[in-house]
Amino acid sequence: MLPWIQLDRATIPGDGGELRLKQRGSEFSIMLGSTELMNSRLSGSEEALATLCCERIARRKNASILIGGLGMGFTLRAALGGLPDDARVTVAELVPAVVDWARGPMSDLHEGTLDDPRVDINIGDVGALIRSQKAAYDAILLDVDNGPDGLTRASNDSLYDRSGLRAAKVALRANGVLAVWSSAPDSAFTRRLREVGFATDEVNVRANGKRGGARHVLWMATKR
Repeated sequence: MLPWIQLDRATIPGDGGELRLKQRGSEFSIMLGSTELMNSRLSGSEEALATLCCERIARRKNASILIGGLGMGFTLRAALGGLPDDARVTVAELVPAVVDWARGPMSDLHEGTLDDPRVDINIGDVGALIRSQKAAYDAILLDVDNGPDGLTRASNDSLYDRSGLRAAKVALRANGVLAVWSSAPDSAFTRRLREVGFATDEVNVRANGKRGGARHVLWMATKR
């Protein structure tokens, strides 16, 4: 078996620790300490996050989408595949090196999506961007950290508490969709979504799509 090679490392702003990009043959991994945050072999649930969300806004003209977290680009790539030419997609990525990795060692994996004319890259905190907007987006997709139970930054929790969910609701247009990825179920988060006023569907998906893998959870929450 080929050994893992560390290609780069990057500090997460706000004392969030350090990310490490590793490669083994054609496989990539992004690590936080001893925890693997993402792997290029496991893309099914991230793709489903975008696919299911885009199905819900498919008939909208000039749709505006915000994706929180670039990662390995699976959510962005799937979103672009499901959106028309008049859509706009903003990707908010906190760690600049992740964008550099997408244009560098992982460029084949991203398949040129960062150069799609529909895409804007925003280097910064997606939470701050959400709080600065009102009725700006038809969909907000959060593939940030480990889901509502964060690992990398304590401040990520503010995306998923009641205040953060209210801010997302304000930033969404009428009947807009908040789509959230998580590595595990979270009944308390489901309750918060409904208490804030979202009509919420909870979807179980596999990390590698039809080929199986770990069970992940997606929330599709529609602004009422």
